[in-house]
Amino acid sequence: MEIAHSVNGIPIRLTDERWQHIVSNKPYMQSYYDQILDTVENPTWILRGHGNTLVAVQSIKRLNHLHVVYREINRNDGFVITAFLARKVNRGTIIWRARN
Repeated sequence: MEIAHSVNGIPIRLTDERWQHIVSNKPYMQSYYDQILDTVENPTWILRGHGNTLVAVQSIKRLNHLHVVYREINRNDGFVITAFLARKVNRGTIIWRARN
């Protein structure tokens, strides 16, 4: 299990169970483990997700964005739910932007 800190300073766990869930459903994500953690800590945007989740987004290639869905349970705990690559970012749900 690894821990990354969100932009709110909350420790977000990437458990072995969640990692296996991600790669079993999306085998192309196998090489993105470290980048998932980096995206939580250094996102380009944070999107409002469904059901009290947040989505950290980081541009990784010209037309690809890594999305990491996570939940902050309280000030001391949170966890990654899933992660995926997408070509588009739903800019209508942006709630936080990195400063340039």
